[in-house]
Amino acid sequence: MRLPPLLSERSRPVQVLLAVVVPAVYGAVTGIFLGISEAVYLVLAIAGLLGAVGAGIEHRGPAAGARRGFLAGAVFGGSILIAHEIAGAEPERDLPDPPILLLVITIGLGVPFAALGGWLRARQERMGAVESAAEVPGPLG
Repeated sequence: MRLPPLLSERSRPVQVLLAVVVPAVYGAVTGIFLGISEAVYLVLAIAGLLGAVGAGIEHRGPAAGARRGFLAGAVFGGSILIAHEIAGAEPERDLPDPPILLLVITIGLGVPFAALGGWLRARQERMGAVESAAEVPGPLG
């Protein structure tokens, strides 16, 4: 099995893109759909858990993955709330009261799922998985 490069081995712009921009944009899209469709919102939110596992795989071990999950969960949850507030629509799904508690939920789910990704990477490395080659620098790196 080929593993993605560690986040720490990527250029700083790519690190920011993957660790901050991607969860922010994904959270914003999810937040917009919170006011449009409960079903789409739930599918996007649940799919975000797979993203957390994928983000964790870019780290060596569950502790490092968990730290990434904390950051991604905070950015994702905050972006949901901000985008939903800007959109101004009534939520199709009940939010916690007060809504800021959504961050506790997104962080609380992001940490263990990203830790699982870090654990999976460590396990694959112990089993002899090969790390993929570094990416060819593009316009961001």
